[in-house]
Amino acid sequence: ENGTRDDTGSELTKIMAYDKGLYMKKILFVASEAVPFIKTGGLADVVGSLPKELDKRYFDARVILPKYMCMKEEIRNSLEYIGDFYIDYAGTSKYVGVLKKEYEGVKFYFIDNEEYFGGPKPYGDWLYDIEKFIFFSQAALCALPLIDFRPDLIHCHDWQTGLVPVYLKDRFAGGDFFRGIKSVFTIHNLKFQGAWDIKTIQYFSGLSDYYFTSDKLEAFKDANLLKGGLVYADAITTVSKTYAEEIQNAYYGEGMDGLLRARRNDLRGIVNGIDYNEFDPEKDKLIYNNYNAKNFRKEKIKNKRALQSELGLPVDDCKFMLGIVSRLTDQKGFDLIECVMEEICEENVQLVVLGTGDGKYENMFRHYAWKYPERVSANIYYSEEMSHKIYAASDAFLMPSMFEPCGLSQLMSLRYGTVPIVRETGGLCDTVESYNEFEDRGTGFSFANYNAHEMLDRINFAKHIYYDKKREWNKMIDRAMAVDFSWKQSALEYQALYDWLIG
Repeated sequence: ENGTRDDTGSELTKIMAYDKGLYMKKILFVASEAVPFIKTGGLADVVGSLPKELDKRYFDARVILPKYMCMKEEIRNSLEYIGDFYIDYAGTSKYVGVLKKEYEGVKFYFIDNEEYFGGPKPYGDWLYDIEKFIFFSQAALCALPLIDFRPDLIHCHDWQTGLVPVYLKDRFAGGDFFRGIKSVFTIHNLKFQGAWDIKTIQYFSGLSDYYFTSDKLEAFKDANLLKGGLVYADAITTVSKTYAEEIQNAYYGEGMDGLLRARRNDLRGIVNGIDYNEFDPEKDKLIYNNYNAKNFRKEKIKNKRALQSELGLPVDDCKFMLGIVSRLTDQKGFDLIECVMEEICEENVQLVVLGTGDGKYENMFRHYAWKYPERVSANIYYSEEMSHKIYAASDAFLMPSMFEPCGLSQLMSLRYGTVPIVRETGGLCDTVESYNEFEDRGTGFSFANYNAHEMLDRINFAKHIYYDKKREWNKMIDRAMAVDFSWKQSALEYQALYDWLIG
């Protein structure tokens, strides 16, 4: 009551102490990409969104990224120079510049070295990428005294930063500055691991023979950067609860399932969120007509009519519009779609596709758009604006992934009241509740087995509800638009993890 109690029963005391800065915990995100600076996938959304959602009364969260020359020029020109130094890297002296920019209340730092980050895209040649991200991991840690920021915990993301937890236990373990820094390693996609021969990775990393054994960085006779993070991080996360379970078995484990089972007590799944300001049908400036959970029955259909008109499809409210926004690859389930494409393209369906990927799938959609010009629109490119229009206009959204660590498209479709049809894997299983017509529950449709005809059955069942039980369909949209997959929810779980590790 007087602010002097320090037992856990006094929440008021703790909050007062936090507000005075006594318990401010310092978190550093180290990653290869983040919105709005550079993006190739969902990793960038996580690193760009999560730090700003952490409670700023309790956490000082900052981010370190490479300074890519392929970033937009106006972004590069807006960075503030802090300083530079040289590090000994693979027997030569390498320049490290450090720049800074504050964006939406978060300090972002950038590691500058044009030899490594001057290319036309963030990733390219595998061996070159391995060399430059080992350099980045060392440089990011060396930069911390310069920026005068000693984190309590470093949150590393994917194989590109897999050596950071290793270095914290090795060359950076001595000295007061780095001693005691904890680390978290997040798996965004276990398929990509940063593996190369031991001799090469040992040369660039500077690590001794001690680290290149089967219980450390060696895996299947190669060295593996992702494995370094899995072995040496104090905690491991991945981007959904189901994926955290899946990767502990051989089918999904990509050779790491044994290690992940051994560390299962340190592994947890936290579902990614989406930016509810960017993806908001009531305020979205990229869609034709704004709407919300109260008026979607009258207003959402206007987006469908406008998209039909723009894409040259017959303007018809009664057509069941099925949307796809995706990379066109096997992982995303397009071999299933290929198997039953003729059956999907029935007379009462309009299929709208946006994305690029494998040539065989690009050409498949082009062929069906030529064969059924009134039923299929193949948009073989990517456009952020068009993706928003498809989320808003479609009646249902198809996402039959072979595996999906988290997935963001189904979260966007839920937000826009577009009913997802998904396979029960990874984050799709965690975020889409399958429709149960007997219990009046569900936010979408799902199927369990990786089977084309099981997928087709769910599509046909969705069409049945859409055409014959419109009231039930609209109630499903009500439930879909009511669920909360904003970053605010995910941030609470990460904060609990950080508290647990830092103490």
